[in-house]
Amino acid sequence: MARRFDEKRLVIASHNSGKVREIADLLRPFAVEVVSAADLGLPEPEETGTTFAANSELKARAAAAGSGLPALADDSGLAVSALGGEPGVLSARWAGPDWDFGAAMARVHEALGNSPDRSARFVCVLTLAWPDGHVESFEGTVEGTIVWPPRGERGFGYDPIFVPNGHDVTFGEMDPDAKHRISHRAFAFRKLIGACFVPAHGRDAT
Repeated sequence: MARRFDEKRLVIASHNSGKVREIADLLRPFAVEVVSAADLGLPEPEETGTTFAANSELKARAAAAGSGLPALADDSGLAVSALGGEPGVLSARWAGPDWDFGAAMARVHEALGNSPDRSARFVCVLTLAWPDGHVESFEGTVEGTIVWPPRGERGFGYDPIFVPNGHDVTFGEMDPDAKHRISHRAFAFRKLIGACFVPAHGRDAT
């Protein structure tokens, strides 16, 4: 059985402000005070894992150890079928040190060339780590199609070139509340919440 989360504060193990904001929005019903790794001045560990799960756990453990608080890490990215799953775990690194996702999206477009296969998926693994070393991990995916040129200014990362299956707008065009219901992060988050969290009204008020 998964360990229940009953702490008051939680570190989001990320320096990506868009990702921190999205996770904080999802956590709002649980009355948890959220602080980012960047706010605490925690360094970003080198992501040496070859899978989303390995990198997510690495980041969560580092933030929990560095802060002395439970930490939630997200490792996520875009896996394009015709590119053999790239950029995958290298999704952020394709944007370079300046987080230039415009350049990263252009790189995906150029790499695809004239390929008729535009299918892709977003993958997210969320890992919740405690300072004592215990971890819980959960994965979510959403299937979709790559489009060009980029559309929309909402979301972050590769959102403007990804249309989720069953929809005709990109994540970059989609209302944030609508995206929260169907995104890869939302699916992973539902698993995390179901296993580890209790809504604020269900907690002991003492």
